[in-house]
Amino acid sequence: MIRRQRLAVGVCALLAALTAGLTFPTAAAADETEQAAPKVELVLDVSGSMRTRDIDGGTRMAAAKQAFDDVLDATPQDVELGIRTLGANYPGNDRKEGCKDTAQLYPVGPLDRTDAKTAVATLQPTGWTPIGPALLKAAGDLDGGSGTRRIVLISDGEDTCQPLDPCEVAREIAAKGIGLTIDTLGLVPDSKTRDQLSCIADATGGTYTSVQHKEELTDRVGQLVHRAADPVVTPVATSGTGQCTGAPTLTSGLYTDRAAFGQQRWYKVDVKPGQELRASVSVADDRAVNPSYGVLLRAVTAKGREIVRGEAAGTGRTDMISTGLRYPKPSSDDDNAPAETVCLEVAHSFSAPASVKSTPGLPLELTVDVVSGPDQAHDVASFGLGRGWWLLGTLVLIGFLAGVLWGWLSRWRVAIWRTN
Repeated sequence: MIRRQRLAVGVCALLAALTAGLTFPTAAAADETEQAAPKVELVLDVSGSMRTRDIDGGTRMAAAKQAFDDVLDATPQDVELGIRTLGANYPGNDRKEGCKDTAQLYPVGPLDRTDAKTAVATLQPTGWTPIGPALLKAAGDLDGGSGTRRIVLISDGEDTCQPLDPCEVAREIAAKGIGLTIDTLGLVPDSKTRDQLSCIADATGGTYTSVQHKEELTDRVGQLVHRAADPVVTPVATSGTGQCTGAPTLTSGLYTDRAAFGQQRWYKVDVKPGQELRASVSVADDRAVNPSYGVLLRAVTAKGREIVRGEAAGTGRTDMISTGLRYPKPSSDDDNAPAETVCLEVAHSFSAPASVKSTPGLPLELTVDVVSGPDQAHDVASFGLGRGWWLLGTLVLIGFLAGVLWGWLSRWRVAIWRTN
């Protein structure tokens, strides 16, 4: 998979500029003293194929058990951890029964390392690979609370319970806006397995890793568990509307939403005199899309006049595309001057092949920051040209002077030619 490189550098620079001095509201802030405990559920494939002996001379199951033991010893005290299995209990050939075979081996909560290790030690490779049903159940295990929630899926093969596509399940989980991330680890360097596990991870902003050795598996699972304990800003789920009227009013913070193909999403932000609005948006393609795309972020007055816009476009394969804008509102001599309602429009031009489902919409992440404006702020966004207004004026002046100079030189040369 192509991971964002040059695009990612640009996105990071943009977000760093837009979020300088950022102060998030209580609803979106990561307050370490009040934030709920992070929750992680390890979802382990215990299907029959885990008997295969191809990881450092031992079975895949033995490598997974060793990794779990090491990770359980190193799990931070403040992380609530659980373990769910798939394919661990039903050994028969009835597909319908095999696709129900997922169970919570250890409940999500404060960790008793001895009990958790004892439970893992009892596992034996058994049945089917119902990844989709297991992810649905795992999402339910982690439901509730406002802390970080992460699923770590370890599997050695594709889901065997189609048509419940695990990629679609992951997209549905992401569309709920509950801030749950799914990371996947593949124990087999097989292209089909890699593609499916990558798709699951991409749908929720997670990561996919291929591992072929015990140490790699232990290290990666440990990293993901510890990552859940890192303080983060949890995006606030919101739902934009089809027009500015009735759109949700946002304050400074980080927000997530979904934008269907060909759909506009509108939001409102109140900007007082002397303040500056900084906004950025990122739209991710969590499924196969056509290789031509773009994203638009516009700031518009309540009466429909465009203030400023940011846009980006590209071709080829990508994971995400981003843009941003700034709008400083001039100060006012009237201390009681009302705030201006600015409408933010988000639209993208991604399109999907006929074989790809168009629902739910593509995930978008919107950053809004309202800060004190620069001294002697003025409307640099006049006529929708932003700071390009000054560049345009300079170019017009240079063009005029160049035209006058060229005309004078042409007349002078013609006069010399006639004289000679």
